[in-house]
Amino acid sequence: MASINPHVHYNGNAEEAFEFYKSVFGGSFSRLMRFKDLSTEGFQFPEEELNKIMHIALPISAGCVLMGSDVPAMLGTVNENENRSKITISAESKEEADKLFHGLSAGGTVEFPINNSPWGSYFGAFRDKYGVEWMVDYSE
Repeated sequence: MASINPHVHYNGNAEEAFEFYKSVFGGSFSRLMRFKDLSTEGFQFPEEELNKIMHIALPISAGCVLMGSDVPAMLGTVNENENRSKITISAESKEEADKLFHGLSAGGTVEFPINNSPWGSYFGAFRDKYGVEWMVDYSE
């Protein structure tokens, strides 16, 4: 069966964001490449881009990997306030839902506080401090 692995772009703070996500989800990065790792004799990234993240991957469960990268300045700026896609986390327990919701929403903006929803699940939604939108859901 196919799986979905979200990939999020950042404006130079991908490493900071992923260190934060790792502090909430746990685990370790399965991949971390910087733009300097891609520089070749025929193509060099500008000096100020070399230590930015070209690709980072954090496995968060079996078959699910959260991925991201910084956007090089030559490609423009990501409009973090217009990111209307959401990453949905299906928790295995109410306790896990609370831990993930409160951990990831720290410093962000809660749109829908985690609570019993009108449709019967335990649900919350927020934009984290990096502009990424999340939904946490638990259904028995």
